[in-house]
Amino acid sequence: MTARVLVVDDILPNVKVLSAKLLSEYYDVIAAYSGKEALEKLEKEHPDIILLDVMMPEMDGFEVCHRIKSNAATMHIPVVMVTALSEIADRVKGLEAGADDFLTKPVNDTALFARVKSLVRLKMVIDEWRLRERTSDQLGVMQVAGLEEVGRLEGSKILIVDDLPIEANRLQEILAGEQYDVKLLSDPSQLLQMTQDEVFDLIAISLTLSGEDGLRLCSQIRSSERTRQTPVLLVDDNADIRKTAKALDLGGNDYLLRPYDKAELKARVRTLLKRKRYQDKLRNNYETSLSMALVDALTGLFNRRYFDAHFDKILEKSHRENYKPVGVLSVDVDKFKSINDTYGHPVGDEVLVELAKRLMNSMRPSDMVARLGGEEFVVVLPESRPEQVRMIAERLRQTIAEKPFMIKGGTQELPVTASIGATVTLPEPETAGDIFKRADEALYQAKQTGRNKVVVA
Repeated sequence: MTARVLVVDDILPNVKVLSAKLLSEYYDVIAAYSGKEALEKLEKEHPDIILLDVMMPEMDGFEVCHRIKSNAATMHIPVVMVTALSEIADRVKGLEAGADDFLTKPVNDTALFARVKSLVRLKMVIDEWRLRERTSDQLGVMQVAGLEEVGRLEGSKILIVDDLPIEANRLQEILAGEQYDVKLLSDPSQLLQMTQDEVFDLIAISLTLSGEDGLRLCSQIRSSERTRQTPVLLVDDNADIRKTAKALDLGGNDYLLRPYDKAELKARVRTLLKRKRYQDKLRNNYETSLSMALVDALTGLFNRRYFDAHFDKILEKSHRENYKPVGVLSVDVDKFKSINDTYGHPVGDEVLVELAKRLMNSMRPSDMVARLGGEEFVVVLPESRPEQVRMIAERLRQTIAEKPFMIKGGTQELPVTASIGATVTLPEPETAGDIFKRADEALYQAKQTGRNKVVVA
């Protein structure tokens, strides 16, 4: 895994040492020798991670980190503070400024590469969600949301996995004091089942479990689709650099050594929860925009945009498989303008929603139904021969006509019929336009010859 690393330090030898280490592992290194230069390079070079010295003149690392994390354009970039300071208060100050972790000078190679690899991996995931959000913005279906505020963290669900009651209870007491919803699990064998039954915002795992390997649990969490994105905080008794590196490599997000400082624990948990909320918000924004882009808001069916793209894929598949036939039905509500004029547009909407339900309830899982606009619907029937297409179309027509639609909140009945034009793809290359033209001509013929009927082109 390669990445662009911005190394910030006012002392040239320090920059050279860190750069040499990173270059040996094929990272792309950018150097800055002051806080001001770091912010300028950040804007121009777009690094994937920042290694930031704390003690710098004019603007120290805490201030630089605060500015990075206060900017919506750069707040997602991981910052690791590199410092000779060993006081807990300094680590807490850095975490509160937004730092993702610390490395102590002189920097240990194993710790350096483990932390860089872990944080870059996380940033790549967030970058993908940010890219999807920007695409949604360009499509005009959703504006990019301001993500500076990730919402209140109170009530976040935290699971503590520890079979030492004293340690588990202390951790629970501290976190519960922050108004988190904290649960304890003393039997690690129940972890996977518990995470399938409940959704947690953070899982804290002890690496000193008596009957289970905490690293194995971390690996299992990352292997499950349901918990793959859940932050994992690992708690241990000993400062074993290689063990810590292995934990990060397996998907752990952060680690804490006992005896830990309460303020540092709280700060690290807040950082993990904020990052989780940030990622969740990006994912939710994307899923909302996807729905807005591809689904008809009134009926819940696919819209024209999705249909046009997906139908092309269906045709490609048909062509690859020796032109397997695909049926297309063009469905149009009879005298829909009269319904709108007589009963009003809200009733017209009720008719369209009910029609969509009847179409969907009559389809096979492999079939596709979409609303192209107004009272126009289309049904695609993969691998369907002409006789099947005619039979399905007639069944749909009957389903629509045989039972009146309930309108005005279910207080009144309204007879509704639809005309259907049907066609089947030919065993030769043809475009979507050719197919729709045949279906539309058949629909027009159905309308002109009495409505409430099926015509197969």
